[in-house]
Amino acid sequence: MHPFVSALAGGVLIGAASALLLLTHGRVAGISGIVGGLLAPARGELGWRAAFVAGLVGGGLLLRLLSPGAIGAPVAGAGAAIAAGLLVGFGSRLGNGCTSGHGVCGLSRGSIRSLAATLTFMATAAATVFVARHVLGA
Repeated sequence: MHPFVSALAGGVLIGAASALLLLTHGRVAGISGIVGGLLAPARGELGWRAAFVAGLVGGGLLLRLLSPGAIGAPVAGAGAAIAAGLLVGFGSRLGNGCTSGHGVCGLSRGSIRSLAATLTFMATAAATVFVARHVLGA
């Protein structure tokens, strides 16, 4: 499958899932908020949150099973992955949301706060890639 087609299909699925969650549950599909809500779920919140996260993990596992080449090999060791995960978690809490909450759901609702957050994390990502590739030579 051409990378453009798979990226387009992925974007359509993310948008459809986000819209469906908003329409059926009145909830924003922000992954950090959904996962955070699993830690101390409010009454009636556990089921849909667990199903959403299971779908994320299950979808990746299914893709790996059906098309092993679609997901590349890890590009960093476990230590770097853990550090990156902690930094992303910290940034999500600091920014009151993550890329999915602000970048997908917030922008589609016209949120100025989400626009500022999305511009900030995209600029930070670009700077990180530049430093990693051109300064550190990774």
